[in-house]
Amino acid sequence: MEIKEINPSADGKEEWEGFLQSCTEKSFLHSWNWGEFSAKSEKIWRFGIYESERLISVALVLKISARRGKFLFIPHGPVCNSFLNPSDKQKILELLIKHIESIIKEEKVSFLRIAPIWQKNSENSGIFRDSAFKPAPIHMHPEITWELGINIPEQELLANMRKTTRYLIRQAEKNPDIEIIQSQNIEDLKLFWPVYRETAKRHNFVVFSKRYLQDEFEIFSKDGQVSLFLGKYRGQVVSAAIFVFWQEMCFYHHSGSLSKYNKIPVSYLLQWRAISEAKRRGCKIYNFWGIAPVKKTIKDLDKKNILETLDKRHPWYGLSMFKIGFGGCIKEYIKTQDLVISPQYWVNYVIEFLRKRKRKL
Repeated sequence: MEIKEINPSADGKEEWEGFLQSCTEKSFLHSWNWGEFSAKSEKIWRFGIYESERLISVALVLKISARRGKFLFIPHGPVCNSFLNPSDKQKILELLIKHIESIIKEEKVSFLRIAPIWQKNSENSGIFRDSAFKPAPIHMHPEITWELGINIPEQELLANMRKTTRYLIRQAEKNPDIEIIQSQNIEDLKLFWPVYRETAKRHNFVVFSKRYLQDEFEIFSKDGQVSLFLGKYRGQVVSAAIFVFWQEMCFYHHSGSLSKYNKIPVSYLLQWRAISEAKRRGCKIYNFWGIAPVKKTIKDLDKKNILETLDKRHPWYGLSMFKIGFGGCIKEYIKTQDLVISPQYWVNYVIEFLRKRKRKL
């Protein structure tokens, strides 16, 4: 195996995205455009791991500069070819760490954080079990997600939903006071912001800045990979969401709603319209993003079992109930891992640990 940096060029983008097209375990957090978006505020590096000149893995490395310290981060990666086994993944990880030692020294970071989008099982977890990595005190991106296969007729999708979800969608479709608008206009983000901010206060999470949302929207818009959905009730925006469409997958990324209108099923119809748009674009997977953790690891959970197993004390419980109602299955990935570089890491560890406790995550 050998590792090379993939240059920021049209050819580099084609090679990167072409490789990811062949992978099954991936998310848009390793897309070329996520790298372009991240590069607007931080340094990034894109590495390709080759075997006999064949690309078998890619890794997007971000430098994160926060008040609590500087670190390197690999979001939902490295992404590996589906035919690789845990032993191959371990070799890739070791090669990657060795290669970025010079970056670690030059950037003076206190740790390396990796959040692999690798299925949670004993084989993948074992890659880190006997390594220098340690479980991170908090995750930065979902480790448990809810996915819906949408490569079936809409009537079948409706039939697979919870009865209550299906009923509310139909009621919303009949309600003349409810309107769903789809927009690719970046100026419409000003309509998203108020409902997003209220949701953050309600669920106790930190909002991304307006600049952050605008930059992300702008970058993904260049390839037609993002859309804003606005749900109106009697002319007022009461629900809104930003969706990313990438490589036959749709991601429910940012969202918000006004609690005053919780009994009006605007969000249900908005979600259904987004699923219809994803199908129109040829998407096969609809990713609802993160859900609350389950009390214990259970394989092949169905809708009934997962609802019984969700942690009801978790702040995401209500939102998770909403997502699961549309049908689908749980996807659980191995824990985010940290490689400690300097004692400064422990300052970050304490801050993140306390933050997690405060948010009841």
